Amino acid sequence: MTVSVASLGASAGEWWGLSWRLILAALLGGAIGVNRQMAGKAGGLRTHMLVSLGAALFLVIPTSIDATIHPDAISRSIQGVATGVGFLGAGEIVQQARTKSGKPEVKGLTSAAAIWATAALGMIASAGLWQASLIGTLLTLFILGGAKWLEAFIPVRRKEE
Repeated sequence: MTVSVASLGASAGEWWGLSWRLILAALLGGAIGVNRQMAGKAGGLRTHMLVSLGAALFLVIPTSIDATIHPDAISRSIQGVATGVGFLGAGEIVQQARTKSGKPEVKGLTSAAAIWATAALGMIASAGLWQASLIGTLLTLFILGGAKWLEAFIPVRRKEE
């Protein structure tokens, strides 16, 4: 039995466009993941690639099932992904919570934010906004790398309890 692209409900051009957007989502997630992996963080290359690709796939669903998409369907998909990925990020924070000398120490906030941003980048790529997804990836990489350098120049005041 031979299955043609046309028999799957889409033209070859549509399949190539969809494939490109999904591949782009995975690659952009990979760029963020490499940065986190090099920093020795728990959520590295594979995690960020999967988050970005998964977010892209969740956005493909309402745009591909029916040609007469209800305007709220895409909005609900975006909201669902943002919320769900927020829970994934929360797990990253809780997993790294430690106590030293009896005082709680919170770690993993940047990693959680990177996972959340990666999901947004996947959704943007899936929507076909490849320019915005590339700019967003570059800005995310700058924030993860360059902004850390800037933090050294910002004075920190801690409340003593």
